[in-house]
Amino acid sequence: MPSDFHEARFPLDVALRGSGGPSRLTEIVTLASGREHRNSRWADSRRRYDAGLGIRTLDALHTVLAFFEERRGRLYGFRYRDRVDFRSAPPSTAPGPTDQPLGTGDGSTTIFALAKTYGSGPTPYRRAIQKPVAGSVRIAVDGIEVPPADFVCDATTGLVTFAASSVPAPGATVTAGYEFDVPVRFDTDDLVIDLAAFTAGEVPKVPLVEIVP
Repeated sequence: MPSDFHEARFPLDVALRGSGGPSRLTEIVTLASGREHRNSRWADSRRRYDAGLGIRTLDALHTVLAFFEERRGRLYGFRYRDRVDFRSAPPSTAPGPTDQPLGTGDGSTTIFALAKTYGSGPTPYRRAIQKPVAGSVRIAVDGIEVPPADFVCDATTGLVTFAASSVPAPGATVTAGYEFDVPVRFDTDDLVIDLAAFTAGEVPKVPLVEIVP
């Protein structure tokens, strides 16, 4: 991803007014009896957004146009803030160090990957988080917060590396709290702008699609 991804965030004021969310691909076969057989084609969900709803002014339109040109359309990925799902906790709650489980220590493993788990029933979904917001990550081991000096989180990969003196002990639960962006790209190479329609209240479509790791 690094060579075709820019660590730049889509204009935040536009993103916060956009629309979208996760999508999945489910194959459904209806049997002769009328019963269904369902199969998930994707192991992970993929988020799609339309950022056009957030463009309210000509200045905002110009900013998005410049961002689109710098990304060369669909060529380069970038960061996007999902206004509904951008924290390890609910949007109204500040991230805490025990929000999300990352794994269990074994006394030697120093690197843990950020993840977010959805649901608490028999089939929870675990999502890899690769684009945490720098400086937002908090870590705890067995419920005790780890000082920032004792770990490093790579904001471009979501990998947390513990210092040699702070390696989680065998059986210790490692958890994290953080804010994050979604890695996306434009889902079009054509940004069609009708200025007359825009002036009349019609917003252009700016489709974005998540880059699944």
